Parts: sequence; structure tokens; C-alpha cells
Amino acid sequence: MARTTIPDLAEKYADGVPLTMLTAYDAQIARQVDRAGVDMILVGDSAGDNHLGYDDTLPVTLEEALSNTGAVVRGTEEAFVVADMPFLSYGTSLAESVENAGRFLKEEGADAVKLETAPYGETTIEIVDRLTELGIPVQGHVGFTPQRTGQIGGAYVQGRDTDTSTTEDAIVETARRLEDAGAFSVVLETVSEPVAKRVTEAIDVPTIGIGSGRYVDGQVLVISDVLGLGAEPYSLSKQYADLDSEIRSAVEQYVTEVESGEFPTAENAFDPIEDEE
Repeated sequence: MARTTIPDLAEKYADGVPLTMLTAYDAQIARQVDRAGVDMILVGDSAGDNHLGYDDTLPVTLEEALSNTGAVVRGTEEAFVVADMPFLSYGTSLAESVENAGRFLKEEGADAVKLETAPYGETTIEIVDRLTELGIPVQGHVGFTPQRTGQIGGAYVQGRDTDTSTTEDAIVETARRLEDAGAFSVVLETVSEPVAKRVTEAIDVPTIGIGSGRYVDGQVLVISDVLGLGAEPYSLSKQYADLDSEIRSAVEQYVTEVESGEFPTAENAFDPIEDEE
């Protein structure tokens, strides 16, 4: 099977079929996500606290993000792979931003990159415009932007009339500008449902929601949350499995069998010695 393309996504969007997206950070998990039929895999900077052991996304380096992306690409055949550009890998200069984005495609085989965008974020929108002009597909990201958590003060719902929230008009206008700059889709993270609905109605590219309700064109979740793998439960997500318990149970059984001598057996040895009577 051929890998999913932007025209494939656009056709599904035009037909009114919701798009599916999950994160992955390594080949093994990505392979299973791909085989299960997800449209897109996001190699998120959420690897920071879901894969690399950091407290949040900010410490993720460009080289770590590139390595994760290459692993996911090698582990998949069909899903459209989007690479999250980590904190300060873009925005410091236009030339460096383009060069770093290009590495995800040229060196690691990603199909697109994703950039978080501040309200009316002119710097990022200019980068998106240049990237798409050069043939680097870009997925936009508005609403709650984790790379700006220190500035925002926390993981607050956006689109509300509060001091910790971006205004409804700012979210809608930023999404419009990203579309005009060439973004093929826009992630809406932790946005109130009415605002997410308004954005979806305001732009003509797919909106992909995470914690943004029902009135969007697709959904994305963090794979650790979905699988119950070292993750805390969030109301914006849904846990479909409990791998923490499964893994712990398997390891406990392994420890018990090694300590008791039950493992390994002759079947696990090469040229096993015949048991002496």
C-alpha cells in the first residue's frame, strides 16, 4: 500500500469522513498504529514527557525529534507522518527555521512538519508561508500551545473570556492566516467547543481537535493516554487499554519464573544438556 498523501486527506475531508491521528515516537508502537488504520501519525514533542522522561516538551532537542521521526517513518508504510518541530528549532531566523524543517523531510522521511502558532503569530505564519512555498507541507497548531506554557501560566482552555485564555477572534483569525499561508490542516488544542466549531466553519482545510470537542474535522490523541501507558487520565482524552497493568504483570511473572528456576527451560537453550538421572 502507498503512503497516505495530502490529496488523500483532502478527499476524505471533502467526503465528510473524520480524520484520525495519533502520536508515536518509536518504530514498534508506530507499526501497530499504522496497521490499525490511522490516517496520520504525529511524532510529537509530547515525546518529552511521554517517551524521553522529561517533565514537559521544552527540553526536546532537534536531534531527538529527528531521531524519533526517522524511527516512526521506518516503522510505518501507510500513515501520513507529521513531525513536530521542537521549541526554538524554528522562529529564531527564517533561514534556520527552513533548514531545520527541511531536515525532517530530507533526512528522516517525514511527510510534513507541525508548528505551534501564538495568537496572530506573524513570525510563525511567515515561516509557514516560506516552507509551503518551498514544498514543505505544514500543519498549523493554535489554541493551547504547550511550548508557550511558561508564558501562558498553565494548560488553560483557550477561547474563553478569561485572563489566561486567547480570545475567540484571535484563534479564528490565526487559523485563517495559517490557511492563507498554505497550511494543509490546523490542530486545535484545548479550545472551547463553540470556538472550535467557529474555526472549523471559518477555514477550508481540516481542523484536527485535541480536547476541542465534537465540531472539528478529525481528532488527535497522545498514544500514551490511549494505551494507558505511564499516563495520567485527562478529561480531554480516552483510555482504550491498560498497558501499565499488562506490562507490570508480565514483568512480575518473569521475575518469579527466573527466581524459581522455571525459566529458562531446555526449550530456551541451544544444544541443551540432557537431564542427568
